[in-house]
Amino acid sequence: MAPAKSFRELKVYQAAREAALRVFEVTKTFPREERYALTDQIRRSSRAVKAMIAEAWARRRYKAAFVNKIDEALGEAYETQSWLDDALDDAYVSQQEFVELDNRYQAIGGMLWRMIDRADDFCKHEPATDYRTIVREEEEYPITDH
Repeated sequence: MAPAKSFRELKVYQAAREAALRVFEVTKTFPREERYALTDQIRRSSRAVKAMIAEAWARRRYKAAFVNKIDEALGEAYETQSWLDDALDDAYVSQQEFVELDNRYQAIGGMLWRMIDRADDFCKHEPATDYRTIVREEEEYPITDH
């Protein structure tokens, strides 16, 4: 399998994106009084998982920065699970919806743990790399011609 060229190609990013969309759909039925509380918090944390994965991808130059952002994504995934507990306790989601979403975030957490354990596989260069000596590959920029 060819290495990913974009964070969007990572299975964990795709899973986090799908899970965040599902959380958004489920939370549409939450009571109006939860709009600025539970609804806002669970939507924010679910979206933050994929955002942190994207940010980690951009920080692959430094292993410590990459691991830090993946760790933050893991924290956001666990936070989402905590908010799901509240939604279940308050009967805003069914047991079936809870299990589905909780399983998704459990799987995402497992993928994130493996990324932390295998950070060297994701990071671009050795820690002692002199980045001034690296020749950049030409990239296509489809939006501009300059």
